[in-house]
This record gives sequence, structure tokens and C-alpha cells, in this order.
Amino acid sequence: MAKESMKARERKRQRMVEKYAAKREALKQAGDYDGLQKLPRNASPVRLHNRCQLSGRPKGYMRQFGVSRINFREMALNGLIPGVKKTSW
Repeated sequence: MAKESMKARERKRQRMVEKYAAKREALKQAGDYDGLQKLPRNASPVRLHNRCQLSGRPKGYMRQFGVSRINFREMALNGLIPGVKKTSW
């Protein structure tokens, strides 16, 4: 399980990206790269990192479900994800 500070940092980055999205787009359209440089670094969407919503795990993230592979497996075996079940052949 990730530290709470790491999860909080990612949430803060996400909020900042959403806050400055319109302003960044306007500056890009205008070609004002000096103005872009003056925005906070965390306002850039490339600084976001996908993390599991449940555990905060940064690796093994499954984008389609928003959780890590470990949590996905547990949830699938318990029947918590609709349409997903273990297969065998």
C-alpha cells in the first residue's frame, strides 16, 4: 500500500491539471511559450502518474479498471467486477 502522502500528491496534481487546463490550451493556441513556462510545473498533464484507486500502487496499473493487477484479481475472483470471471480451457 502506498503512503498517504504519495496518494495526496497525485490528487493535488490532478486538481492542478484540471484548474489550469483551459489556460494552458489558450497559451498553446496563442504560441505564448513564455507564459506556459510561468505556470506551475504540476499543471502539466504529463506529470500525472496512474495509481491504483484502492491501494495507490503505481505499478501494474490496469487503465480500463483503474486498479492494480493485484486488486483486479481479488475483485474478479470475488465477483465484484461485472462481466469478468476466471477462465480455464
